[in-house]
Amino acid sequence: MQPFKELSMGLFDKLFKRNKEQQEQKEALDEGLKKTKEGFLSKLTKAIAGKDKVDEEVLDELENALVSADVGVDTTVAIIDRIEKRVARDKYVGTSQLNQLLQEEIMGMLTEAPSNEFATFDVPAGKKPYVILVVGVNGVGKTTTIGKLANNFKRSGKDVLLGAADTFRAAAVDQLTIWSERVGVPIVKKEMGSDPSSVAFDTVASGMARGSDVIIIDTAGRLHNKAYLMDELGKIRRVISKKMPDAPHEVLLVLDGSTGQNAIEQAKHFTAATDVTAIAITKLDGTAKGGVVLAIANQFKIPVKYIGVGEKMEDLQIFNKTEFVDSLFSLEK
Repeated sequence: MQPFKELSMGLFDKLFKRNKEQQEQKEALDEGLKKTKEGFLSKLTKAIAGKDKVDEEVLDELENALVSADVGVDTTVAIIDRIEKRVARDKYVGTSQLNQLLQEEIMGMLTEAPSNEFATFDVPAGKKPYVILVVGVNGVGKTTTIGKLANNFKRSGKDVLLGAADTFRAAAVDQLTIWSERVGVPIVKKEMGSDPSSVAFDTVASGMARGSDVIIIDTAGRLHNKAYLMDELGKIRRVISKKMPDAPHEVLLVLDGSTGQNAIEQAKHFTAATDVTAIAITKLDGTAKGGVVLAIANQFKIPVKYIGVGEKMEDLQIFNKTEFVDSLFSLEK
């Protein structure tokens, strides 16, 4: 039996490591949202310059600031409506309070948005292997997201298997293979032009046989205006379910946050065409359009599960609403 001192030190080391990782992730989030925050807060400062209370003119400027951060018209209108009601209720709201007021109302809006109870790098009990089907157009960072997902699941102690079912694009299989080697997880693949649903079926069969915890399957970067590609996605789902009736357990839509409103349009088309259950928003670092996360979280009845805030493998983060709002609005950072 280990001495109490050794057990205590082991627990302390684990807690210290976890706290350090959480701090590093928050710093990465702060840095990733820096351009969005700087642009938004500069407009907010302009909106309240020379004013001592929140009036119609301030609200107009605030509306422009939100739209310019790609929060989207619908979500912006909803935020402004909440602010107006708050001002009317409280009778007098000074401009010095506006930053805090915004944080509270946007946090309230995000709290009302759908959440994913399994938004961790873990899998629900009783679902093994947990099958994730990843969809999205080319160029949004889909393959990179899969690699980073695989890395995070592996770091949490899970046995991960990748499936290269994007057999339409020449480099897709090669890119996913590189990620599998980099992360150190196996991959199921076939030659270019193979039937994608066949690859998906073999991946699930292989994962079941080897006792994998998580299976992540790539699909073609299908354009939302090409019906045959959407039909192919439906075929993949049907074939997978023949091998494992309740699979896929998650359909993850990857969107490029730097494209702003275009990401919202893609989300509209994909959610109309297939049963998307979770969303990952990538490339938030280096863009001033990070407000699109608020728009997507508010407009769609689908949880935003992951956000990408940098190039490192650890920079794919679980979307934490509280920390996101704090990073976006904290004036001192």
